[in-house]
Amino acid sequence: MSSETARTSTVTWRDVPKSVWALGFVSLLMDVSSELVHSLLPIFLVTVVGASTTIVGLIEGVVEATAAVAKVFSGALSDRIGKRKLLVGIGYGLAALTKPVFPLASTAGEILAARFVDRIGKGIRDAPRDALIADITPPAIRGAGYGIRQALDTVGGFAGPLLAMALMVLYANDFRAVFWWAAVPAVLAVLLLVVGVQEPDGVKATAKRGWPIRKPELARLSPAFWLVVAIGMVFTLARFSQAFLVLKAQAEGLALALIPLVFVWMNIVYALTATPAGILSDRIGRVKLLLCGLGALLIADLTLAFVPGLVAVFIGVGLWGLYLGLSQGLLAALVADTAPEDLRGTAFGLFNLVTGLALLIASVLAGWLWQAFGPTATFLAGAVFSVLAALFMAVGIKAELKPAT
Repeated sequence: MSSETARTSTVTWRDVPKSVWALGFVSLLMDVSSELVHSLLPIFLVTVVGASTTIVGLIEGVVEATAAVAKVFSGALSDRIGKRKLLVGIGYGLAALTKPVFPLASTAGEILAARFVDRIGKGIRDAPRDALIADITPPAIRGAGYGIRQALDTVGGFAGPLLAMALMVLYANDFRAVFWWAAVPAVLAVLLLVVGVQEPDGVKATAKRGWPIRKPELARLSPAFWLVVAIGMVFTLARFSQAFLVLKAQAEGLALALIPLVFVWMNIVYALTATPAGILSDRIGRVKLLLCGLGALLIADLTLAFVPGLVAVFIGVGLWGLYLGLSQGLLAALVADTAPEDLRGTAFGLFNLVTGLALLIASVLAGWLWQAFGPTATFLAGAVFSVLAALFMAVGIKAELKPAT
C-alpha cells in the first residue's frame, strides 16, 4: 500500500477540509437569503400578483431548467481553465444582485426575470462548486464532504423561512418589506466566499486539449456515470418544485404568517439527515440509501395526496425532507465517484442539465394537474414517479458504480 493510499484510508469525516466547511457556510447564508424570499413567493404570486398555479409551476420549472443549462457551460469552463472559485464567486454575486428586485416587482414577468437571473447565478456556481469539493476532499470521506455542505446549505433552508415568518409578524404581512432583508445574508455569503475558500494548487485543466464538451472528451465519461445521470433524472421526475408543498399547506388552512414553517420543518429534517447519510454512504455504499429515500418520498406523496389536515401535511413535508437528505448529497457524491478528475466540472454540468430539465417537466406537470384536477392528482403523480424510479433502480443498477480512474 502506498503512503498516499494509507493516508486516505485512515481519514474520517473530521478531516473534511476547512474550505468545504467554508463553502457550506457560504451556501447557508445564500440559502437564508433565497429561502426568505422563496418560502413566501408562491403565496405572493397567487395572492398579491394574481398568478395561477400553472404560472407558479411554469416559473419554477423554467428557472430551474435555465440553471441546469448554465451548469453545463460553467462546469466545462471550470475544467478548461482549471479554476473553479472565480466562477463560484460570479454565480453567488449574480444571485445577490437579484435580491432587491423581489420587493420592487409588481408582475409575474418581473418575478420571472429576477428568478431567471438568480438561477443563472446558481447555474454558474453549482457545478464548479461541487467539482471543487471533489478536488479538495479525500475520496474516502467524499460522501461526508458533500453531506456536510448539503447540511449547512439546508440549515439556511430552514433559517430563511424562520426569519421570513418573524419578519412577516413584525411587518404585519407586508411581503415587500420582508423581501428587502434578503440582501443582507446574500452580501455576507459573497464576502465569506472571497476570504474563506481556498482553491488547491494543481487542479488539472483541459485547456491544452480544448473545450471539454467534445466527443472525444465525452467518450471518457464511463457507463457508470451515465447510469448516475439516468438515476438523477428519474429521481427528479419524482420530486417536483417544493412550491407545491407551500400551496398544499395553504389549502389545508395554514395561516399566512405561518406558511414558512413548511420549509422550516422540511429543511430541519433535511439538515439532520444529510451529513449522517453522507458518512454512512462512505461505509455501506450509496445505492441502498437512495432506495430508502425513494421509499420516504413515496409515503410523503401518498400522505399529501390522500390524508387531509395540517398534521398530515407536516408528516408529508417531513418525509419529503428525509428523502432529500437521503438523496441529494449522495447523488452528487456518485457523480464525483464516477467522473474523471479533469472532467468533474463537465460531469456535474451534464448531470445538472438533465435533472434540471426533468424538474421543468415535473413542475409544469404538477402545476397543470393541480389546476385541472386538484392537489390530490399532483401528489399522486409524484407517488407514481417514485415507484417508477425505484423500479428503475432495481432493474438498472446492475452496472457497478465504481470510482472513475
